[in-house]
Amino acid sequence: MLRFAANARRRHFSQLMYVLCALFTGLIIAVLGLVTLLMLQKGLAYVSLDFFTKSPELNDRGVLAGGMLNGIVGTLILISLASIIGVPLGMLAGVFLSEYGQESWMGTPVRFVADVLTGVPSIVVGILGYELVVVPMGTHSGWAGAFALAFIMIPIVARTSEEMLKLVPQSYREGSLALGATKAQTILRVVLPSAAGSVVTGVMLAIARVSGETAPLLFTALGVRFLVSDPSQPFPSLTVMIYNYARSPSPEQQNLAWAGILVLLLILFAINLLTRLVASRSVRRVA
Repeated sequence: MLRFAANARRRHFSQLMYVLCALFTGLIIAVLGLVTLLMLQKGLAYVSLDFFTKSPELNDRGVLAGGMLNGIVGTLILISLASIIGVPLGMLAGVFLSEYGQESWMGTPVRFVADVLTGVPSIVVGILGYELVVVPMGTHSGWAGAFALAFIMIPIVARTSEEMLKLVPQSYREGSLALGATKAQTILRVVLPSAAGSVVTGVMLAIARVSGETAPLLFTALGVRFLVSDPSQPFPSLTVMIYNYARSPSPEQQNLAWAGILVLLLILFAINLLTRLVASRSVRRVA
């Protein structure tokens, strides 16, 4: 009888926890749905063909309006440059922490520094980028913005790559080494392909993080209202344009800010979808 009562209490407790988990999951999904609905309601009406094909222009009242072509293209270029810089460095650091961190005295300090850098406020990164890149170059530039975003990406990619590589079974490594492969060959041909999908997910998280950053770009890239392709000059970005338009007293610019937020979310969705497709294909190729 006592055992039956204890089992009944455990079942009731398990059911209660299941209901609470489902309730809070539904709450999170509802909040996300409300935020998405609000952005669609506020921004969809102001997304047009001109929004994607024209840069800002002065209207008849002397207010900047029109499109955000320069910001969209600038954001994509900055993300690409930051990824070219930050992803390889972050992955190399992650491989070192996962595969050599236990053997080297540098493992613990590097991991500690990566954890600290992950929590550094983005405005601090912007100030560092200004002092270390903008001041020596003598001008704000897209390169300074890309280096600032890469600085944010590196510790995120490093820590996520480390954790994902640790999930690869140790037997994979031992089997490769037993067949005569070196440790470097094992990492490149066995460990990394086995964790490709998870590592790409970590890279995607880093890209999603920097895609919405504004403070570092205010100090480094600065932003211009023209379409610029030379990263050595002040460079436009969608987030800085949204920031400037959102605090403007002009209703036209406030409406464009909502449209810019919606487009930024669509860019993040496209990056997410693309990286998942690449990851799934890489996993199938390995299999």
